[in-house]
Amino acid sequence: MPEAGDADSAWMRAALKLALKAKQAGEVPVGAVVVKDDTVIGHGWNHPISAHDPTAHAEIIAMRAAAQALGNYRLLDTTLYVTLEPCAMCAGAMVHARVKRLVFGAADPRAGAAGSMFDIVRAPALNHQLQITGGVLAEECGALLKQFFAGRR
Repeated sequence: MPEAGDADSAWMRAALKLALKAKQAGEVPVGAVVVKDDTVIGHGWNHPISAHDPTAHAEIIAMRAAAQALGNYRLLDTTLYVTLEPCAMCAGAMVHARVKRLVFGAADPRAGAAGSMFDIVRAPALNHQLQITGGVLAEECGALLKQFFAGRR
């Protein structure tokens, strides 16, 4: 069995590959995978522009797929890997779905809801809190975002 850090890096690399799909489509390059029992049960990448859907964030797409795979909106004992710290919408959905653990790459100091701007995923007033590991492959995840936005300026 690989060390937890090794597994986190491997799953984050899978999320990074999905982020590249978003970038190729002209969307903000964020990718996500939901893992249960060492198996991907859902994945997604950002595409709110092409889908004309403000909720089409990578995390939401991945959680929708995982819920379909499980036949249940409760994503118990799952880990969600995402290349960018989730926004408030995605963080709220993770709490509602009872995701066990969140692993993210780059922090989002402007809108992050897993400790940077807000801490929705660990808010004691809510009925569920997630375990968090941040900064996994943060440099690679952040560089992809920086390159994308530099190209748009």
